Amino acid sequence: MGSGIPEGYPTVSPYLLVESAERVIEFLVRSFDGALIQSVPHAAGGIRHAEVRIGDSVVMMGEQPESAGMPANVHVYVDDVDARYERALSAGGVPISPPRDQDYGDRTAGVQDPAGNIWWIGTRRPE
Repeated sequence: MGSGIPEGYPTVSPYLLVESAERVIEFLVRSFDGALIQSVPHAAGGIRHAEVRIGDSVVMMGEQPESAGMPANVHVYVDDVDARYERALSAGGVPISPPRDQDYGDRTAGVQDPAGNIWWIGTRRPE
């Protein structure tokens, strides 16, 4: 008997409840080089379940308009926070916090996606 964890999936993955999964998928692809793994449609239209790989992680989401007012905060490490922040803004992200050095060793920035989720983008500064 296997572990129950699909090959190539992390143990923990965020699950976002959104109004428009298509808009969030597009944002993740353009901002973080996300790759769509799967998209399962609702019988009545829209997306019931979708998965996007970002680096070694998977972000899952589903369209549930009655729960779409439940935005999440997600942290993503990238190689260049300043460049990725600009990409996220050009992909339709709303600025939350411009890139700045933190006292805990990271350089971070924040953007809000089309569904209201906040993406904290970080790069560990060299010591």
